[in-house]
Amino acid sequence: MAERVEIMLTEEEVDSRIREIGEQISKDYAGKMVHLVCVLKGGSFFMTELAKRITVPVSLDFMSVSSYGGSTKSSGVVRIVKDLDEPLEDKDVLVVEDIVDSGRTLSYLLELLKDRGPASVKLCTLLDKPERRVVDVHVDYTGFEIPDEFVVGYGLDYDQRYRNLPYIGVVRFD
Repeated sequence: MAERVEIMLTEEEVDSRIREIGEQISKDYAGKMVHLVCVLKGGSFFMTELAKRITVPVSLDFMSVSSYGGSTKSSGVVRIVKDLDEPLEDKDVLVVEDIVDSGRTLSYLLELLKDRGPASVKLCTLLDKPERRVVDVHVDYTGFEIPDEFVVGYGLDYDQRYRNLPYIGVVRFD
């Protein structure tokens, strides 16, 4: 079965929206330092571009969580593969994610981070699929709401491929 990728959001559209989100975050965190927590691997592309567009001081950390194992469906069991390097106590934390889907993993992750004593915890995602939500997760900053399609590019992958595409595409199987 052959696959192809159709462009859903162009590189220019993504770049423009990230610039807008960066401006809003800069306003919302004026006079503060924002501690960006990237959810690996997919969130790394988005966080890098976003951080460049935030004008307030920024610090960065990374974590990796898994709820999929070897499957394409979430098992509902969240496992921390790589934890943060620094404590969150008294920091204004902004979790940066590539996509919010069912909400299961992020709901667990946000509660875990809140228990570590930050001043605040907010969530920023490049893509949001609200129709797939099974757990209520409040997203503070959303790049794009998208339909329930299998998307790749800008850090999102299909079998570890297509992460490096500079746009958001939909995988089609012919």
